[in-house]
Amino acid sequence: MGNNMKIILYIIQKEFKQIFRNKGMLPIIFVLPLLQLIILSNAATFEIKNIKFGAIDHDHTATSRALIEKFNASNYFDVLTNYPSQEKASAAMLKGEVNVILEIPSYFQRDLQKEKHHTLGVTINAIDGAAAGVENVYATQIIQSFNQHLKVDLLQPSDQLITTTRIETIPLFWYNETLNYKTFMVPGILVLLVTMITLFLSGMNIVREKEIGTLEQINVTPIKKSQFIIGKLFPFWVIGMGLLTVGLIIAKGIFNVPMIGSLPLMYLYTGVYILVILGIGLFISNFTDTQQQAMFIAWFFTVIFILMSGLFTPIESMPKWAQMMTAFNPIKYFVEVMRMVMLKGSGFMDILPQLLKTVLYAFIMNGLAVWSYKKST
Repeated sequence: MGNNMKIILYIIQKEFKQIFRNKGMLPIIFVLPLLQLIILSNAATFEIKNIKFGAIDHDHTATSRALIEKFNASNYFDVLTNYPSQEKASAAMLKGEVNVILEIPSYFQRDLQKEKHHTLGVTINAIDGAAAGVENVYATQIIQSFNQHLKVDLLQPSDQLITTTRIETIPLFWYNETLNYKTFMVPGILVLLVTMITLFLSGMNIVREKEIGTLEQINVTPIKKSQFIIGKLFPFWVIGMGLLTVGLIIAKGIFNVPMIGSLPLMYLYTGVYILVILGIGLFISNFTDTQQQAMFIAWFFTVIFILMSGLFTPIESMPKWAQMMTAFNPIKYFVEVMRMVMLKGSGFMDILPQLLKTVLYAFIMNGLAVWSYKKST
């Protein structure tokens, strides 16, 4: 057993030397993750601000001007211009100069005073359906708020007996009180980095041995397959854990993401998860002969895993067949665990279902990888 361990430690030592000697690999390991976490966490926003807004005011009264001003005062809308006609406004939307157009009909103020109701036209550019939905909610809220004030302003002396009842809701936001999207996104982007870097590096590393021809030399030595694989992949396990550490420091230091849960629990789960990713990396390397091939296949699977992980879009919104497919997606479980532990403060028993599935995944993937390694060498 001592000799076995000595050989593994020797291979690990060789691997670390090789990694740090490779000048191209160092930026991938240390610089890219930092840049990606900082840039992606700022860019991948669900917030919609500075919505380009235009109005077609056929009424030209104090009420219509007050409504447009209400939009102008909002943080979300950027009131650009008043269009003289529907044709001019439609042409502007076609060119992408405006996203939301509010049309105020003639006699708007007069009809409100007489009949107490009127209809407004809101046209929204819906190429991005999700953004259009949010813009519609914003516009509706502003119009409703304006409507509440109007009800009071337009009350005639004869209407004084009518009492207006207003129901107000007081929201209480749990786990992300300030509704900061970065609090939601940073744990997910962190998952992305740990996954991509460890998968690409481990997959490409063994293929590189094939390309150079050193893999054949190793295969004729007394080194056992298990010793070689453990020695080969362990450094990347350490790098993955290092990436998590750096990512957590950035998440706290730059983005001030709350870390309510247990750090050792995060490391425990990540340790098991990286074994899954290393197994996938080894499996890919067994069926490829060049680093380019390995990179392409790793990228292909990573994109599918990311898009179906619940990182950018909720899994609940996906069709049933897609939701069933996500059960085989390791990134999904990692995203869930990181958000649960960091933001909710979930404990060991809370993440146990994900942990057990990940342990099973690690056994299956590494079992397949070792089996196919024996077959292919």
